[in-house]
Amino acid sequence: MLKKKKNIVALSLVLQIVVVKWLSNDPEFIEQYYSNGIYPLISKLFRFTLGWLPFSFGDIIYSCAIIYIIRWFYINRKRLKYDLKNWLIDIVAALAILYGAFHILWGLNYYRLPLHKSLHLEKDYTTEQLIEVTRKLITEANNLHLSITKNDTIKVILPFTKHEILDLIPHGYDNLQTAFPHLKYHPRSIKKSLFSYPLTYMGFSGYLNPFTNEAQVDAIIPIYKFPTTAAHEVAHQLGYAAENEANFIACLSSINHDNIYFKYTGYTFGLRFCLNEIYRRDEDAYNEIVQTVNKGILKNYEEVRSFWETHQNPTEPFFKVFYNNFLKANRQSKGLQSYNYVVALLVNYFDSQ
Repeated sequence: MLKKKKNIVALSLVLQIVVVKWLSNDPEFIEQYYSNGIYPLISKLFRFTLGWLPFSFGDIIYSCAIIYIIRWFYINRKRLKYDLKNWLIDIVAALAILYGAFHILWGLNYYRLPLHKSLHLEKDYTTEQLIEVTRKLITEANNLHLSITKNDTIKVILPFTKHEILDLIPHGYDNLQTAFPHLKYHPRSIKKSLFSYPLTYMGFSGYLNPFTNEAQVDAIIPIYKFPTTAAHEVAHQLGYAAENEANFIACLSSINHDNIYFKYTGYTFGLRFCLNEIYRRDEDAYNEIVQTVNKGILKNYEEVRSFWETHQNPTEPFFKVFYNNFLKANRQSKGLQSYNYVVALLVNYFDSQ
C-alpha cells in the first residue's frame, strides 16, 4: 500500500507541472484568485504563527532537512545496485511534495500580473526620462544626506541596531498602504538568517522562505543596506515574487518611511539603479551626472561594493548560475538581470509625480 502511494505521489509531479504551466498562461486568474485571494490568507497565517519567534524557524527546518537528506542518501546508498527503480521513485515523490508545497504556499506569485499593469504605469521609457528622474532622485538624496551629516563628504551611518531596523520596517509599509492598500503588512515576520555567513559567500543578502513565509535578512551585510534589503524581502512576503518589483516596492516603502535615515536609504537605493542604467546607456552622461552626487553618498555605495568584493569566493558563480536559471524557469526571462528592470518602474513612477 505504501509503495502504491509513493508511485501515485511521484506520478503527480508530471500533473503538477502541467497544471502550473497551464495556470502560468492566465496571469489575471492568478492575480485575482491566488495573489489577491488565497495567498494573503496563507501568508498571514504563517506570519501570525511564526512571526513571534525570535529566531528563524525555517532555517532550523532547512538544517534538519539537510541532515536528513545526507543521512537518507548514506543509508540508502546500497539500493543503487539492486533497487534503483524504487530509489528513484522515493526521490521523485519527495520532489513532487516540495514542488506542490512551493507553488501552493508562495511560488504561484511568479505568474501574477506584472506590477506596472496593476499600477497603471508605462513599461517603456526614454533616456531623457531616465536622466530627468535621476536628477530628481539626486536632489532628494543629496538633501537628505546633508540634513543627516551636515557635510557632503561624510557617509551616512545609521544610528540603529539591526534588530531595531527590523522593528521599524513595517512603518514604511504602513505609510505606503494609504496609496496602495494591498501593501498592508501585518503581522510581521522579518528575521536575521541563521545562515548569514554562507548566504554572504553565496552572494545573497536575503531571501524569503517559501515554506514558512519568514523574511530572512543576511545579518552581516553593512547596516546601510539593511533597511532596503529587509523591505525587499517583505515585498516578497506580500506576494511580489519578481525581483525588480520587490526592489521597486522596497524603494517606495523606504522613501515613505517617517524616519529620515530610512528615507535616505530608499532614495539612494533607487538612485543607484538609475545611475547604473545611465552608465550602461551613455557613459559620458553618467560621468557628468555622477559629479552632482554628494561624495558621502558615493562612499556609502563604495562601502557596499567593498563588502561584497571582500566576500567573493570561487563557489559564488555556481550559486548565481543556479539562481539565475531558477528565475528564468519562473517567468523572469532575464534571470538575475531582471533586478535591473526596476529602473522602468522607478522612471515611470517618479516621472508621473
